[in-house]
Amino acid sequence: MTILGVIPARYASTRFPGKPLALIAGKTLIERVIAQCRRAQSLSDVIVATDDDRIAAVASRFAQVEMTSPDHPSGTDRIAELARKRPADAYVNIQGDEPFIRPSVIDAVADALNRFPMTTASTPIQDLSEYDNPNTVKVVASRAGRALYFSRRTIPYLRDAAGESVATQLSRFPFQKHLGIYGYRRETLLKLVEWPVSALEAAERLEQLRALENGIEVGVVQVVHDSLGVDLPGDVARAEAALALESA
Repeated sequence: MTILGVIPARYASTRFPGKPLALIAGKTLIERVIAQCRRAQSLSDVIVATDDDRIAAVASRFAQVEMTSPDHPSGTDRIAELARKRPADAYVNIQGDEPFIRPSVIDAVADALNRFPMTTASTPIQDLSEYDNPNTVKVVASRAGRALYFSRRTIPYLRDAAGESVATQLSRFPFQKHLGIYGYRRETLLKLVEWPVSALEAAERLEQLRALENGIEVGVVQVVHDSLGVDLPGDVARAEAALALESA
């Protein structure tokens, strides 16, 4: 199976304009994400899909770049445009704000495309603050690894332990945090972006619910990886501190 790793990147982030070009310990964020993708064994190539010439100029030193429309509402739509231009069997959507994404996570998501038309990853919730944080998306899956639901609410509801502390509830059930990485077979991706926004997607503001509502099986691989994303300017210092710990 030919699988392309695609990093959607745009300049006009509301919370952090120019984020892909932010310097983290002397290297741009986009360069660090590309370097992690290059270490994955499953990807035939790595492509940055962007609408900005400044990002393209930097990213082209480390990976292929495909210019895409500035009007896309999501990274998935941006990757779908690339998929129409660059046919492959499948694509892995790697978030451009995760400089610590593990190559093994990319490979696990890519490998699961042999069993599912769309794939993603989850990891156990360990940080108490993430338990009821709506910015931490939760997922529940079947024994076969098929996603049953994604939610900003904490799922499942532990009826018999609802009055217990968060720490106790986390010890009673392996709550799973959804990681923002996706794999798509080509035909699945192109269908997905043609469907209108679904009711559950609009309610939770979670794009992956459009796939579930339209009957697409989404495989969820469980990994041991706690992502450290760069969402805000203040996250740069956190990322640099993490890098210092790695090299200590």
